[in-house]
Amino acid sequence: MRYLSTRGEAAQLAFDDVLLAGLATDGGLYAPFAYPHVAPKDIAALAGVPYADAAARLIAPFLTEEASRAALPAQTAAAYTSFRHRAIAPLTQIADNLFVLELFHGPTLAFKDLAMQLLGRMMNDVLEKRNLRATIVGATSGDTGAAAIEAFRGLPRVDVFILYPHGRVSDVQRRQMTTVADENVHTIALQGTFDDAQNILKRLFRNQTFRERVCLAGVNSINWARVVAQMVYYFTSGVALGAPHRHVSFAVPTGNFGDVLAGYIAKHMGLPIERLIVATNANDILARALATGRYEPRGVTQTQSPSMDIQLSSNFERLFFDACARDHAAVRAAFASLDQSGAFEIPAPALSAIRAEFDAMSVGEAETTDEIARSWRDAGYVLDPHTATGVRAARARLAQDPATPVIALSTAHPAKFPEAIERAIGHRPRLPDALAAKLEGPERFTVLENDEARVAAFISERARAAAA
Repeated sequence: MRYLSTRGEAAQLAFDDVLLAGLATDGGLYAPFAYPHVAPKDIAALAGVPYADAAARLIAPFLTEEASRAALPAQTAAAYTSFRHRAIAPLTQIADNLFVLELFHGPTLAFKDLAMQLLGRMMNDVLEKRNLRATIVGATSGDTGAAAIEAFRGLPRVDVFILYPHGRVSDVQRRQMTTVADENVHTIALQGTFDDAQNILKRLFRNQTFRERVCLAGVNSINWARVVAQMVYYFTSGVALGAPHRHVSFAVPTGNFGDVLAGYIAKHMGLPIERLIVATNANDILARALATGRYEPRGVTQTQSPSMDIQLSSNFERLFFDACARDHAAVRAAFASLDQSGAFEIPAPALSAIRAEFDAMSVGEAETTDEIARSWRDAGYVLDPHTATGVRAARARLAQDPATPVIALSTAHPAKFPEAIERAIGHRPRLPDALAAKLEGPERFTVLENDEARVAAFISERARAAAA
């Protein structure tokens, strides 16, 4: 398996190189030349298989080197040992044909753990094999940062720098990042939005001199390995509801588009998915893009689901690439237009291709609160505000097609957002004791202005790879 950039001007790479590279040098995102096919009999054979074993089977075809494939089962086995539920990603039914896929049983109580715990082990093994150091820089709207820190903390070959929007994440999300005492962890509170942090991250990756000096690596969902690791739970949950003999739809709370893109990958590998439903909050660029054909970011609105407070959905570029029949020139032109004029039009054939597989729905603040209250009242089930957008979108889909089950992806533990839950149901959910104890320590973070040069200097002064 080889990988090419969506923009077509960067070198083609093997999986291990993509793992370390993150963003392509031409500013594009890496994608495989083709999606491996999983035969129906092999999908059916996943029934009853432990999650770690299913992950090893499904991810192996994406790896290039035989040595990496041989190491994968041990990596997946180790990645999921710290999860609090033996099923890793269990399903819970909350209404007729409506299921919640719980992706919050990892060490930081967010779906990012399912990919990040594996990514950390894969990346560390490659660095060991090549006798290299790496500087990991990530941008987070809330959960990615904590998951990355948990996965890479204390590793001798890695320094971790996480940028988050100052004052725009929940207290629990912030403390998960800032109370970590490991010396290789550096948390940056950026005076701006998540989109500002993500833009700085992308520009740092495009700065070839800086990139080489600090051995820059990325762990956001611009990193292909993150997305392919998330593909696994679409298969395991689909099989639990009867795949490959039964179709299922998925409703996915989405900001950066990586989680729902993983479902698209699963579908193109052979999983029988009826519809992929994009659920956004008030930051509705994806819903607007599918409705109008115009991809146009607007100002970020702060909501009770902060991990979705995003207007620039990076992973949409991978879908756009496929929808344009993998026309590199079309991708370059569209994203040049985005940089220059702040928007681009999705060509009619590409828009039709996207609409053939995806629905999209924007869920407002009042609807989110109402959905949390409804699920608690009707099913005794507490949703976090991100998951509530997915469940509301799932109910809308079931109103159109009540015969096809819909799985709503639950992306975070409700206790990470106590104020939102209390507003909806009148009391706060408890954090698991082990995590609550971790958050009591002193906080360590640095507030920086929204300036690429200042962020780059901060990283350069502290990255051990730069001094090697």
